[in-house]
Amino acid sequence: MSDVIPFLWFDDDAESAIQFYTALIPDSEVVSIGRYPDEVPGMGGKVMHAHFRLAGRDYYAMDAGPQFPFTEAVSLFVSCADQAEVDRYWYALTADGGQEQPCAWLNDRWGLSWQIVPDRLVELIRDPDPDRSHRAVQAMLGMTRIDIAALEAAADGP
Repeated sequence: MSDVIPFLWFDDDAESAIQFYTALIPDSEVVSIGRYPDEVPGMGGKVMHAHFRLAGRDYYAMDAGPQFPFTEAVSLFVSCADQAEVDRYWYALTADGGQEQPCAWLNDRWGLSWQIVPDRLVELIRDPDPDRSHRAVQAMLGMTRIDIAALEAAADGP
């Protein structure tokens, strides 16, 4: 089977985003960047085609103008082992113009949507005790950045 690889359309700053993402996420690298020729009006030197890897997975990207901005309809899901990992990604991705969204979602400074989700949240939501699961979901609904200790306290009940 052929590969299925996400392709990200940036307005005009794909290279900065790619450099940021590959520096932030372990096991990531820039594979190649091809640029528009100087003869292309307004696009000379910008990213025409980039190939990069995040956590060992391939992505492509390009600068192509503002016609198709990112929306929350597509997001990158980051599974985090602990609170320190949640915090590291959360604060890095919301810095410099990123925006917090409810329930572990955020938009980075380029508008790309991310979900920064601790593994513990998934475990609590899937808890076989429906009351415990419900309390965890209710706690999550009141959060932006997920606080694992607060989730566990809510799940354990009053």
